[in-house]
Amino acid sequence: MENFPQYQTPGDYANQPADIFEEVKLIVRLAFPKFDFQEVKRAYLDIERLFQGDYPGYRSCNTGYHDLAHTQACLLEVAKLVHGSYLHGEGLSERGVALGLISAIMHDTGYIQTSDDMSGTGGKYTLIHIDRSIQFMRGYMTAKGYPGEEIKFCENCLKCTGLQVKMAEIPFLSAENELMGKILGTADLLGQMSDPHYLGKLPELFREFKEAGIQDYASEWEFLQKTPQFWEFTQKRFVNELGNVVRFLKAHFKARWGVDRDLDQEAIQRNIDYLQYVLKNYPTNYHSYLQSDNLLPIYTQISTPC
Repeated sequence: MENFPQYQTPGDYANQPADIFEEVKLIVRLAFPKFDFQEVKRAYLDIERLFQGDYPGYRSCNTGYHDLAHTQACLLEVAKLVHGSYLHGEGLSERGVALGLISAIMHDTGYIQTSDDMSGTGGKYTLIHIDRSIQFMRGYMTAKGYPGEEIKFCENCLKCTGLQVKMAEIPFLSAENELMGKILGTADLLGQMSDPHYLGKLPELFREFKEAGIQDYASEWEFLQKTPQFWEFTQKRFVNELGNVVRFLKAHFKARWGVDRDLDQEAIQRNIDYLQYVLKNYPTNYHSYLQSDNLLPIYTQISTPC
């Protein structure tokens, strides 16, 4: 398995949240050199405060899977796909990109509980978190003076993150709105599944599902065993519903890192291969092998030459 010393995955930024925003800025400015990040940064800092418990009227984030790091990873993936779309000549506008980035920043605010909601965790809102995120975003953007059309643009983008949503049912305002929505829907999945911390966070995701009353899995073990099937579902969704915008990644990686490959989907496949290896070989103590600090020794055993 090759090493790319300069390339950093979303997980590499976990303890350096300022760096991930700088990378987002760098990537977007490869497409739009004069892009003004003032309002995007304002939203980013506000949502950072929200997740950390410093936003009036809200508790801090208490969902171990849908945390601030996931929102940051999603934002980074949106930037990559925007850059890749530019290289493919898709013609996104700076305004559309700004609204898309803000949508990414807002997309999981629905997991945050209000100050008077002391029951359980935000995981209980899993099935309605998109509606709650839209509600929060609508209030935030209205207070900041955004016009109704731009708020609707962002609402449509957030709807694209629903796993069962049909794009044909979303009333997009324009072709650009549709493209940005598909970029966000794709980025949401890429950001979490390509993260080197993904496997270690899966038990947290199962707990969120359980609290929300989702009964698709009898146990955490069954949930983990079915995760490879979810990746198969995701790959089909990329193509069948999300416009195959994932294809933009190769152009991004070639321009940004000089690598003519889709490193994110490769990272996801390694995560899935590794998970299957662990479940097969360590069925009684798999938890310890899902933590990122324990991945590399086994990765070297199962990785095939690139």
